[in-house]
Amino acid sequence: MSTPVLEVEHLQVALPPGGDRGFAVEDVSFRVAAGQTLCIVGESGSGKSVLAMTLMGFLGKGLAVRRGHVALAGQDLVTHGVSLAEAAWRTLRGARLGMVFQEPATALNPVVSCGAQVDELLRAHTRWGRAERRQKVLDMFAEVRLPDPERLYRSYPHQLSGGQRQRVVIAMAMILKPQLLICDEPTTALDVTTQAEILLLIERLQAEQGSAVLFITHDMGVVAEIADEVLVMHEGRVVEQGNARTVLGRPAQAYTQMLLASIPSMIPPPPRPRLEAGQAPVLSAFELGKTYRGRGWWTAGAQKPALADATLAVHPGESVGVVGESGSGKSTLARCLIRLIEPTTGSIHWGADSVAQLSEARLRPLRARVQIVFQDPNRSLNPRRTIGKSLVEGAMNFGMDEESAHGLALELLDRVRLPRAALSRYPHQFSGGQRQRLAIARALACRPGVLIADEAVSALDVSIQAQILDLLRELRRELGIALVFITHDLRVAAQLCDRVVVMQDGSIIEQGPTGALFLNPQSDYTRSLLAAAPRLDAVTLREDTHVAVSGLPESLQ
Repeated sequence: MSTPVLEVEHLQVALPPGGDRGFAVEDVSFRVAAGQTLCIVGESGSGKSVLAMTLMGFLGKGLAVRRGHVALAGQDLVTHGVSLAEAAWRTLRGARLGMVFQEPATALNPVVSCGAQVDELLRAHTRWGRAERRQKVLDMFAEVRLPDPERLYRSYPHQLSGGQRQRVVIAMAMILKPQLLICDEPTTALDVTTQAEILLLIERLQAEQGSAVLFITHDMGVVAEIADEVLVMHEGRVVEQGNARTVLGRPAQAYTQMLLASIPSMIPPPPRPRLEAGQAPVLSAFELGKTYRGRGWWTAGAQKPALADATLAVHPGESVGVVGESGSGKSTLARCLIRLIEPTTGSIHWGADSVAQLSEARLRPLRARVQIVFQDPNRSLNPRRTIGKSLVEGAMNFGMDEESAHGLALELLDRVRLPRAALSRYPHQFSGGQRQRLAIARALACRPGVLIADEAVSALDVSIQAQILDLLRELRRELGIALVFITHDLRVAAQLCDRVVVMQDGSIIEQGPTGALFLNPQSDYTRSLLAAAPRLDAVTLREDTHVAVSGLPESLQ
């Protein structure tokens, strides 16, 4: 066998003392060959990202390599637990090791133009002159399918879409043709069509440059589309590894089976009985619009419609999904519906009350009716307040006395399946999934009739996502709460929502019962969204395997 691009043997990375576990990565071994893609999967805390940071020489404070051997194309990076010096790592990063992070907004410097950031890498690793470097950057921007490379060379990250920013990061990672490309959840925050484009881009560049790819993800649908080999991690250890067809089609370990079973199917379940039939909507909007106007002298008078003529109604106990690409107007619609931003045109009704034009003083007594859960629970909960204080705040703001609010907080913790002792703890003492449960409990403290969830599960791994979706179903069933579910994951919408609203460029282009819309979409745009969604039940693996994932039980599809 030829020398692998990456070889990892018995790697062990220690956690800071005092925690529940001694090691973030424990006795991990694998190899990746040129042109091969190894996908590493597992839940949050499984050690995936620590492994990636170790391979890039980016270990965080308190973490330390204790044992093992790592080699890149025969060059030792870690020997007997001793890692390279930082100066040696700097010569490798960018030139022989490339990395694409999950959030390109934090991977790019906001005050340096995109072209200059890639040029900085070339200045550090090549002897090319200024003109040659500029041309190389422009050529690479074109290679990653960025529109108008000259303009984007001069643009700053905030002037680009999320997908364009990720393409800039990929250009930076691949411009020097590294032997190994490490991708750490690079598509998690992207909509399905942008995700599909990024996956194809990475695969094409890999084929052209012959790089090995180490791809970290919690999305088994993505794994099915790109993986040659799969390595499954749990609590720092490898629980299963092998070729993609075997691991996905015939998983040997219960943990891998659980991950696969947690993936929502693209096939909607049979429609629920229309319990809301004949009842007045609890939330409705008619021809709702939002236009942003430029404020600076350079954009004075400019208008940008983010939402146009949106009309929809949500009935008691109903779940309505809102889907579309990034920038389609989903979050603008959600924020207008709850009056976090002021609509420019149209009407909004919470029950029988028209609220689009109400002042904040007149709106405040009604706000308990409609509550929202955001994507990032880390930013939703005040880190300096105990969970108890966060949970009672809403109820007390709407007239409940402290003792009753405390009792309600205990009931809510029971409902979201968290221990009552959580009241005295702080947000940082909980996992991401637990914090999202707490954010839901806080919203419920106001006893709303409508809960708006804005990408509330997109940042969670599949097993935690499945638990949150089960919780939302239970709340609808037992409390009769209506749900407006904003998501870019069509699989989640298929399993949770009675109806789906499809948005594009600020407009609702199609809406209807989930099953009917998914099986017979009326617009080309909806068909493109459905075609781009990653799935296990109809995915052909990489060309060199020439096989499809087949024989999976229906529960895993």
